[in-house]
Amino acid sequence: MSYSAAKTLPYHIELYRQLKRKHTAFAYAFVVSLPVLVAIAVKFGPSENSGEPTRIGSGTTDLIGLATNGAANFTVTMLYFATPFLLVTVIALFNGDTVASEASWSTLRYLLASPVPRTRLLLQKIKVSLTLSALAVLITPICAWFVGLIAFGTKPLQSPLGATFTNSVAISRIAIITVYLAISLLFVAGLAFYLSVRTDAPLGAVGVAVGTSILLSILDAITALGKLRDWLPVHYAFSWFDALATTIDWSAMIRGASYCFIVGTVLFALAINRFAHKDVTS
Repeated sequence: MSYSAAKTLPYHIELYRQLKRKHTAFAYAFVVSLPVLVAIAVKFGPSENSGEPTRIGSGTTDLIGLATNGAANFTVTMLYFATPFLLVTVIALFNGDTVASEASWSTLRYLLASPVPRTRLLLQKIKVSLTLSALAVLITPICAWFVGLIAFGTKPLQSPLGATFTNSVAISRIAIITVYLAISLLFVAGLAFYLSVRTDAPLGAVGVAVGTSILLSILDAITALGKLRDWLPVHYAFSWFDALATTIDWSAMIRGASYCFIVGTVLFALAINRFAHKDVTS
């Protein structure tokens, strides 16, 4: 049988390898555990509401109070909690660990000696890491919905922007939010993957990607930066709130999704270019 580069390192084989790893199971366990833990805390915790309500979008509401108003409300609240850190960390883990871990185990050079062309190796790993990332984003609202359904039943979605939606409309709005989150987090995925190619330390790549996201979020909170904040990918992290209005304003979501998609694609391209010229010794 003749050698064919297109048949090396099949997608399903690489996907199976990554799914077998302990960190993958732990990452999904964290995603699933968040709504479960929050539901238990809200259901059995003290009911007193102390302090000021949390501001969401252009309105104000009590997040925990909103979470108890049915499965749809609980799902939106969990997406709000998961967006700034949990999903960022999980996606950084899936993308920042994939190449660096092979290098740290000294198995990367053996993959290339199979022989698997460098570009194909990276493309297959990008496909798998993005698949795992997309599953994490998808699992978040699905798990939150079922946990909310069991804990709080089904009620209309009460948007923090003042609108009320039936469950059918709420599901469509949550679907829009989920798709937007998946695209907007491409910036984190691309950065983590690029760092994974640059280093042999998986935790270093993941940590720097998460730390960079946190740092950019801090800069975005500094209003004195003015219009400069518009150039920060994290500036659009919560643009999905526009999907909770009576009439959806797509402008911010389109701008945010386009920007994060472009930045993520550029970072993945830089990773491929860097790896093509990298001296792999481990």
